[in-house]
Amino acid sequence: MISCAGSGPCRVPGWVLAVSILLFSPTAKAQDNYEIQVYSYDTVAPHHTMVELHSNFTAEGSTTAQDGVAPTNHAWHETIEVTRGITPWFETGFYIFTSARRGDGWDWVGDHIRPRFRAPESWHWPVGVSISNEIGYQRPKFSPDTWTWEIRPIVDKQIGRWYWSLNPSFDRSFHGPSVSKGLEFSPNFKFSYDVTKKIAAGLEYYGAVGPVTGFDPLADQQHQIFPTLDLNLAPQWEINIGVGDGFTRSTDRWIVKWIMGYRFNF
Repeated sequence: MISCAGSGPCRVPGWVLAVSILLFSPTAKAQDNYEIQVYSYDTVAPHHTMVELHSNFTAEGSTTAQDGVAPTNHAWHETIEVTRGITPWFETGFYIFTSARRGDGWDWVGDHIRPRFRAPESWHWPVGVSISNEIGYQRPKFSPDTWTWEIRPIVDKQIGRWYWSLNPSFDRSFHGPSVSKGLEFSPNFKFSYDVTKKIAAGLEYYGAVGPVTGFDPLADQQHQIFPTLDLNLAPQWEINIGVGDGFTRSTDRWIVKWIMGYRFNF
């Protein structure tokens, strides 16, 4: 979850509002800051295992406990993700979430499991399409909603040096105060440009606007932008670095994140 320090609403630049209108027009809860990532559609190859370390540091976040949830200011979040390719179109991932903060020590936060299916390349669709389901448990100290489910459609496309990916996810709480809200909408978006063969510069957006039946007031929504770098050093490696800026009082103000992953052939 992303949340913002300060007693009053953060100022929202006009361009952020424009993006919000674009994404949410009729034509919560954001991705947790344990694993801040916009997914691409592809899955891990069969008989391969992807191991990733997601490291996130909240440089400026909440400074007091809110609804029994520990503050995020100066918290380190380390997540281990292990994903196994089962078939050419199916994988399953498993997450171990941890958190460390001065005075609190190092804590286990919870675990999630994430099966994902994708459209095979043989279908020759004009865009990559997959769908992820993530279900798991978080301790009440770190999330008031302890059992949750997320369904995340993924659509992406590489056009020359340009790449974009849209992850409009839907979240459901099974135990906690958000149960009565039903499905909540959390849009995530990324675009990037290949500056060189090994470096891509991009922008990632993460949001949480509330129940699909009626969005929360803007001050209670979560909106965060991450300028990012992706380092394509070798096919087996995945490296992503970014610094996030939150724009509402419910969003952590500054988060630094980096992801290091390696594909094992076993």
